[in-house]
Amino acid sequence: MSILQQVKEAQTGPTDRAATGSPPGQPVPEARPSGGPSGADMAPSPATRASRVQAERSEAFLELKARIHEELIHELDPDQLTGDTSFLSPVRQAVQQAAQERLIQAEPGLNRQDRERLASEIADEVLGFGPLEPLLRDRSVSEVMVNGYDRVFYESNGIIHLSEIRFRDDAHVLHIVDKILRPLGRRLDETSPMVDARLPDGSRVNAIIPPLAVRGPSVTIRKFSRDLLGVEDLIRLGSLTRPALDYLAACVRARLNVLVSGGTGTGKTTLLNLLSTFIPPRERLVSIEDPAELQIKHIDWVSLETRPPNLEGRGSIFQRELVKNALRMRPDRIIVGECRGAEAFDMLQAMNTGHDGSLTTVHANSPRDSLARLENMVLMAVELPVQAIREQIASGINVLVQIARMQDGSRRVTHISEIVGMQGSVVSMQDLFVFQHQGITPEGRVLGQLLPSALRPHFMDRLGQYGEHLPVETFLPHGVALSEPLQVPMGRSVA
Repeated sequence: MSILQQVKEAQTGPTDRAATGSPPGQPVPEARPSGGPSGADMAPSPATRASRVQAERSEAFLELKARIHEELIHELDPDQLTGDTSFLSPVRQAVQQAAQERLIQAEPGLNRQDRERLASEIADEVLGFGPLEPLLRDRSVSEVMVNGYDRVFYESNGIIHLSEIRFRDDAHVLHIVDKILRPLGRRLDETSPMVDARLPDGSRVNAIIPPLAVRGPSVTIRKFSRDLLGVEDLIRLGSLTRPALDYLAACVRARLNVLVSGGTGTGKTTLLNLLSTFIPPRERLVSIEDPAELQIKHIDWVSLETRPPNLEGRGSIFQRELVKNALRMRPDRIIVGECRGAEAFDMLQAMNTGHDGSLTTVHANSPRDSLARLENMVLMAVELPVQAIREQIASGINVLVQIARMQDGSRRVTHISEIVGMQGSVVSMQDLFVFQHQGITPEGRVLGQLLPSALRPHFMDRLGQYGEHLPVETFLPHGVALSEPLQVPMGRSVA
């Protein structure tokens, strides 16, 4: 039966075979005895019938695409499928044309719109990553999440949406994952049921399969953004204010050590990219990442990336080893994309031994939590008294920047804080800028602004030594007169 026949069969009214549920070639069952539900009561509603038709149509299209795909794989020369396979490349156009010819032969009744769409999807299957390709091409999509073969979600502008994309089955999902891993020499099977990888464009991929993923294979892709956000972009989006950004730029140029803290997907890497633009071009940078995501626009920059174990489970290189190696590469500054474990100790050592101006990030929900996370990560590396670790943190980290993702999907800097030293056995810090919530619009948009707290920066003299002279208005809230002096508190204690 052709696809058009299948769809027509699904559209049959409630009084015929489709309504009774009889398979083709078998007699329609007799009507129910009187007293039972009438035929009108048993007939599906128009909405139910339309939903069933759509499901039948989608299933038929999936079968048709699979059949044409298999035919093309056996027919096309693999050597002709190499090189540039982008959306507008001659290779893709040739594959798409071949798919259209096959579709005309198989289903001559298909309308032009459906035929072109199916041909494009078949070309995605042959040359790319199948159903995921439209989402990967869409620049507004920042993350793709496959929860199951029939549940594909994506994030756009900070909001997660359920897409209409679906795979044929779990085997289809695993086939696409295999296409991703094969060029990298990685595998995903019972002995290695979860894996991290990277697409050719730099996008980060995580895949996990049963029995660890209970409801079927799961794939998460954090897309690599080619369009870096600049200073004006962050100000326009409300992530930062001009005074706060001026202060952070001065801190980077004055070689203060900056720690960016935030949850998953809050924009830590984006902010780290932005802060790196303020580093003077004469300085040498070495970055350490797992995986490499930074896009630093600097002449003298060396990017180091961790290495996972090979198929035999050997040969892995962790961030801590790369941080130690970076110290032998004559860096002026070290940038660790994210401190996750024992490398935090080596990073603090570097910050305390002449590598001022270094940058790193950490997963934490507040400035207070970020210090506790650093403390715990140092304890993974060495057995030191807590007092000694806190002294290392207080002398190594100068500025903390906290980022959060709001309920409307926007990313905002919520705190810019300074570490001002030790008070007894605790680290002392003060907030220079704090995000003030001002409500939510009827459309669900968060209202608020990052406002200064009228505190004099502890490192003001350090900024002046590097020629960074910020006006006093930078640290004054709106409505505070210039005649009122900036407060110089001792700072707040943070355990």
